[in-house]
Amino acid sequence: MIEAIHKIMVPDTAGDPMTGLKWTRKTTAKIRRQLRRRGIHVSDRTVARLLRGLDYSLRVNRKLIATASSPERNRQFEYINRQRRLFREQCLPAISIDTKKKEMLGQFKNPGRVWADGPVRVNDHDFRRDSVGMAIPYGVFDTQANRGHIFVGTSHDTAKFAVNALARWWKGDGQRAYPDARRLLVLADGGGSNGPRIRAWKHALQTRFADPFGVAVTVCHYPPGASKWNPIEHRLFSEVSKNWAGRPLDSYETMLNYIRTTTTASGLRVKATLLEGEYMTGTKLSDAEMNAVNLRPHRVLPVWNYTISPN
Repeated sequence: MIEAIHKIMVPDTAGDPMTGLKWTRKTTAKIRRQLRRRGIHVSDRTVARLLRGLDYSLRVNRKLIATASSPERNRQFEYINRQRRLFREQCLPAISIDTKKKEMLGQFKNPGRVWADGPVRVNDHDFRRDSVGMAIPYGVFDTQANRGHIFVGTSHDTAKFAVNALARWWKGDGQRAYPDARRLLVLADGGGSNGPRIRAWKHALQTRFADPFGVAVTVCHYPPGASKWNPIEHRLFSEVSKNWAGRPLDSYETMLNYIRTTTTASGLRVKATLLEGEYMTGTKLSDAEMNAVNLRPHRVLPVWNYTISPN
């Protein structure tokens, strides 16, 4: 029964990547009806008890966030769920991507508490001059296999960096897990280096992924203000944050080690790779370069949903 309720909850779960708090749009009555269609007859109270066992809890809204919301929000959520179900039924890979919070490396305070026989000594101020470098963790999370790979950059969070991380994941993990796949579903936020309006992101997907690997990439973006519904946030990033909570990230190797040792009872396993190199910002692309991108916007919300196929 726990496995059945978990499958029902996954597509409609959001979470905080820092605290691990999870929440859902579904009511206990709706979950009960979905379980009944699977031949499992339980009461609303039993559903609530099972949810608590999966670390969900009743929470009230707090007016703390000022953000934009799109009138097409629910329509996009429904379309993303349909795409995820379609790729899952065809045994095709579906991944969630995003950049985790940048971290300044050094003997700096890291929020959280850890068991120790004395206080962990850290700098009294977080000055950039005292750091050994800036870490940019870019994550790729396989939603079906429950496997993550975080690529730690040392330069800037650019579209080229994002697609290079995606290509490294495909060569090292994706092709091995899905050797016959010629289509890939990518779930992404609505901003940052992989935003829907970033021309360099689409151009890099064409030239650095779709063409070299012969794989068509379908991208679905979460609407504005909905980034916490992206599975990587609450299924990967939150677990990494909990693993290194209260421990200073004093070097790249320390960060990579904490990422690699992140596990959960549900079977999450994570890899970590240092992705060095200089990624310059401010890259401009000509109209001719963009016209060479083999992009097909979807009929449903084409700005947020599109497929880039190999040329």
